[in-house]
Amino acid sequence: MARLNVNPTRMELRRLKTRLKTAVRGHKLLKDKSDETIRQFMVYIKENKRLREEIEEKLSAALRSFLLAGSVMTSQVLEEAVAMPAFTLELQTGKANIMSVEVPTIQVKEGEKTDLYPYSFASVSAELDGSIATLSDLIADLVHLAEVEKTCNMLADEIEKNRRRVNALEYVMIPQLTETIKYITMKLDENERSNTIRLMKVKSIIQNEQ
Repeated sequence: MARLNVNPTRMELRRLKTRLKTAVRGHKLLKDKSDETIRQFMVYIKENKRLREEIEEKLSAALRSFLLAGSVMTSQVLEEAVAMPAFTLELQTGKANIMSVEVPTIQVKEGEKTDLYPYSFASVSAELDGSIATLSDLIADLVHLAEVEKTCNMLADEIEKNRRRVNALEYVMIPQLTETIKYITMKLDENERSNTIRLMKVKSIIQNEQ
């Protein structure tokens, strides 16, 4: 590992030891943060998997009912039956903090509700009723799934960033600082020995002259 290009002085040695201490502490904190972020990520991944499986199952059933309704009704009657919205929805967005990551929160609020089936039952099949009821119930779940998936993506990005920071500290900065401190310590010890030998020679010369 290449050392830093610094002057081998005691002041520089103290400064590098302080930097090394800070780097080691920062490495530990980032490692702890990374571990906790991964734990939170796994919780959201499991929730995402559960929601997706439930929604896909219900959505498949709703689409099958819709296809069955389309097979016994004309396309014009089907379009007229679903053209008028039964109710409106309001979305309230916000943010939540998960391990210093601001993730979105979405709350679904139903607006004014008229009738879930804004059409005549005599003109449509029962399969369409079931399909519309299922799709209406799925709206809140779909919004929640979008929220969870976005959270998973943002946590995954944060985990990757933390991993790069931890690796940079563990494999680059801390070894460089350690190597440089070792080099400066050896240089200072070498200078100390040289000064001691020089003083001993001076003392010997002075004693011989007396």
